[in-house]
Amino acid sequence: MSTVYLYDTTLRDGVQREGLSFSAEDKLKILVKLDELGVHFVEGGWPGSNPRDAEFFQKASALRLQNTTLASFGATRRPGSRAHKDPNLMALVKAGAPVATLVGKSWDLHTTHVLETTPEENLSMIDDSVAFLRERGLRVFFDAEHFFDGFKANPAYALKTLEAAAGAGAEVVVLCDTNGGSLPHQVKDAVEQALKTVSVPVGIHAHNDAELAVANTLVAVSAGATQVQGTINGYGERCGNANLCSVIPNLKLKMGIDCIGEERLARLTEVSRFVSELANLAPDAHLPYVGASAFAHKAGLHVSGLMKREESYQHLDPTVVGNQKRVLVSELSGKSNIVYKLKEKGLELPRGRGAQEVLERIKSLESLGFQFDGAEASFELLVHRAHPDYQPPFELVDFMVVVEHRRRPSQKGGGELLAEAMVKVKVDGEVVHTAAEGNGPVNALDAALRKALVPAYPQVASIKLVDYKVRILEESAGTAASIRVLIESSDEGEQWRTVGSSTNIIEASWLALVDSLEYRLWKKGVPRARP
Repeated sequence: MSTVYLYDTTLRDGVQREGLSFSAEDKLKILVKLDELGVHFVEGGWPGSNPRDAEFFQKASALRLQNTTLASFGATRRPGSRAHKDPNLMALVKAGAPVATLVGKSWDLHTTHVLETTPEENLSMIDDSVAFLRERGLRVFFDAEHFFDGFKANPAYALKTLEAAAGAGAEVVVLCDTNGGSLPHQVKDAVEQALKTVSVPVGIHAHNDAELAVANTLVAVSAGATQVQGTINGYGERCGNANLCSVIPNLKLKMGIDCIGEERLARLTEVSRFVSELANLAPDAHLPYVGASAFAHKAGLHVSGLMKREESYQHLDPTVVGNQKRVLVSELSGKSNIVYKLKEKGLELPRGRGAQEVLERIKSLESLGFQFDGAEASFELLVHRAHPDYQPPFELVDFMVVVEHRRRPSQKGGGELLAEAMVKVKVDGEVVHTAAEGNGPVNALDAALRKALVPAYPQVASIKLVDYKVRILEESAGTAASIRVLIESSDEGEQWRTVGSSTNIIEASWLALVDSLEYRLWKKGVPRARP
């Protein structure tokens, strides 16, 4: 099969996702990552549309890219004008990128009702614009916008737009499923017809409105397309674009197309999470190949098979794409999950107790609202607390939380809330009684507990609460519902999650908070401060 070239448009089409924006510096960082990944072409943006993209191209010209060719994006000239007078086309020339990708209409409905011009003028716009850029030394890719809808409505005219672009010097004509509603068999038929019509390579640009962007991309390649356009994590307008984090491994590992080297493929998960971090979007754990849950196993039957032959419940080795398998522990687990998890964590079962007992304890707690598949630190503590010789670094005696609404004398209305927590804990046989204020009851509890522990365990001061999530488990019970609290903490670059559950949100928070601090102390060997 012919070589397939990867074309990334995260920096242009991807940022059309609602709520997503990259600074020029962000875009430069992503460009470097995509270059390291081995993407052949990266579309940096539309230099004629905004100052940020113009700044990006200016700074990108100083980068020494090893694997990637930078592309700029723009549209064909306006109806009734001339290419050399079109500011958008001039901006593409000034951008300095070796490749210019031009979008033009291929659906006659758009030509007459959106551009409000004639079909003949649209063909002239495509011809003039491509020729103008080619005369100035640029390589040109033509994005045939709405091609599949145009092909359905008027196939002869849609194909004429490709002929106009190819005839003027376009290096590749890219068939765009702009509305994202085409089906795989329709994509296949249109690609095959396009290849019969033009002598230049054909590409595919699919949107995901029918949840078929990746499938349509792969079908197009099977039909002969040799350029695939998409975005990292599938970011894009509406439902997004074809997800290159799925397209790339499918091409290489499932279809045998060597579009990227094996060492670079192993960076795929890293790149996915890097881009989501810069996008300020939580990584989607359930993305194929690169998601944290892509190779997570919860059912006991699955884990039992996995322990015997990994391929029995995994379609490939996750390390190939830079990911890793995970075995979860929950009420759906079997003994195999417990055995696997203990081995993975280097833990031993308590003397005289088996995996079944640990499993029954987990199932009992999960029936009360605990959830251990998202709180592995609490699971590890559960195992260690079952050991008869385990000594906790501290024990709760009692705590009290008071929330007051105070009104200052000068205030005519309103006021402020004040939370105060009092905590008694036993540390090394000694009861320590402390109190602290906070901006809320959980914050006050956290401050009071740390205040009690820091004299004995100074390392507690560096533990940070990264995330705090509250989940109502029985919505129909209203304010009497059970509550689950998940806390994520970090220290010295390590992160861990703990869980608590109760009908009282303060108690649930306390349980998760205690687990968080106790887990870190246990992992650190709970060294005591010397008097």
